[in-house]
Amino acid sequence: MCIRDSYNTWNRNKLGITLNLSKPQGVAIARRLVGISDAVVENFTPRVMANWGLDYDNLKKIKPNIIMLSMSTMGSTGPWRDYVGFGPTVQAFSGITYLTSYPGKPPLGVGYSYADHVAGLMAALALLGALEYRQRRGKGQYIDVSQVEAMASLLGDAIVDYTLNGRPVEPVGNSSTQAAPHGVYRCCGEDRWCAIAVFSDEEWQGFKRALGSPQWTENSRFATLASRLKNADELNRLVEEWTRQHTAEEVMAWLQEQGVAAGVVQNASDLANDPHLKQRGFFVELDHPELGKTISDATPIRLSETPAKYNRAAPTPGQDNDYVYKQLLGMSEEEVAELGEKGII
Repeated sequence: MCIRDSYNTWNRNKLGITLNLSKPQGVAIARRLVGISDAVVENFTPRVMANWGLDYDNLKKIKPNIIMLSMSTMGSTGPWRDYVGFGPTVQAFSGITYLTSYPGKPPLGVGYSYADHVAGLMAALALLGALEYRQRRGKGQYIDVSQVEAMASLLGDAIVDYTLNGRPVEPVGNSSTQAAPHGVYRCCGEDRWCAIAVFSDEEWQGFKRALGSPQWTENSRFATLASRLKNADELNRLVEEWTRQHTAEEVMAWLQEQGVAAGVVQNASDLANDPHLKQRGFFVELDHPELGKTISDATPIRLSETPAKYNRAAPTPGQDNDYVYKQLLGMSEEEVAELGEKGII
């Protein structure tokens, strides 16, 4: 049994075909697929689909009420429309990389492609809206998603602060203007950490109780939130002196018992063995044709009337060629075999 990688997790329940769009015959088959589809979703730079003759104006000729969603780095218009980007570059363009760094240090960023998730969720919501609109009006439409704009939309407060007050927002690392202590603190063990946030004076009293009220917690420099924020560096040093003596799980449990927000920084092993996730059935097991029994995460969204179903593992390349080309498009056995020999599928 193995933990599935990102491809296998994100492509459950999907069909998988191979199709060579560099060949005219491949493009012709793609056009036939459009004719039996509700929507076309693509993630290329704007020039690619147009080069194949598969842009929205051409797709409408095949199926007038088709919905097309394009999700490129910069969107389909503007002087930077042809820029190529991936999650990390999208994040850099949006400003998130700079702001999720430490003061006075080179840009660090969030460490993974956060932009893929943000833009993907916004695109999915837009597509659902377009499907609902077509159900009411009978019309399709074109959806143009700029991944950079999707990320930049999360920085509304920073943009407003600068445009209205002329005050640029700077990176603050793990600190906060509303809580102290606030950060990720090293604990006992190899690479073990616990996130802690104390927002109010009432929570500070709970924090002190969890620590056993050591003498330094009574210092006047930490008596109020304002004074704790002013002396945050010294406070963080003292907090970590305590957390390093205990496991992250102990720190989390003791603080939560006193009403303080705290959570273990979990790695993959922690998540796979998390009792809460297990009890809620967050992990699903599926049979993969090459990997065998596999485990991956399920959706965190629970719908009472239409719960998510996991019917099949992610497809291997071309796994569903026969079904799609023969049953859905009506091709003969000989036709499919010939396309395979020519390298079209």
